[in-house]
Amino acid sequence: NPYNIDFKYRMEHIESDYTHNLVPTDFWLSVKLAKIVKHCWLEAYDEVGGLDFTRACAPKVIHLIGSASWDKGTYTLGTAEGGLKVTLYMGNWLDLTNVDRMNEYYFKVMHHEFAHILHQTKNYDPEFDRISEGSYTGGDWYNVANTTALREGFVDGYASSEPREDFAETLAVYITNTADFWKSQLDKAGETGGPIIQEKMEYIRIYMADTWGIDVDKLREIIQRRSKELDSL
Repeated sequence: NPYNIDFKYRMEHIESDYTHNLVPTDFWLSVKLAKIVKHCWLEAYDEVGGLDFTRACAPKVIHLIGSASWDKGTYTLGTAEGGLKVTLYMGNWLDLTNVDRMNEYYFKVMHHEFAHILHQTKNYDPEFDRISEGSYTGGDWYNVANTTALREGFVDGYASSEPREDFAETLAVYITNTADFWKSQLDKAGETGGPIIQEKMEYIRIYMADTWGIDVDKLREIIQRRSKELDSL
């Protein structure tokens, strides 16, 4: 303990869920993850939405947990609470050499949780919820394979859980992946699922532009560029 930190005090007062077994994030991994959050998330929105937007909407607390939050065979990668706090899990799994893991465990999660903050602040058109009404799987989402989800009009299994997760996950998948990847997913979704996903994305596109003044395609370009700049941090 070279920093003379009272770990007993820290563990008693950490703002985490006491019903789960969690561990802190390694100090230096926390430093790296904080720089990634700043560069690939907050400053990306600075570029596309302006400083005033980010200052007004960005969470005031970024809470890092070293482990995943396991629950009955599934695990939580992030949570957003009341537009003020975002918790990111699996900080001790940070591996800058694994691009796919970085995108799945960190980049997509950051933008997914921020999407929750945005719609918690100003809600999207409720018509979005009716696009796949009757098809949501609730707590059984983890039994839905991504290929099946695509054919049913969801970007992945988790998006099929409920409308709010569908909204956040669709936006996050869109902006953290390339245009070619998005097209490949629509191709996999086929003639049934593809148009449903496109309709959802159109609602999201209009919401982000009309409510927040953000062009999601410009945002995607910025995120793609910044996610390739980690070696320079």
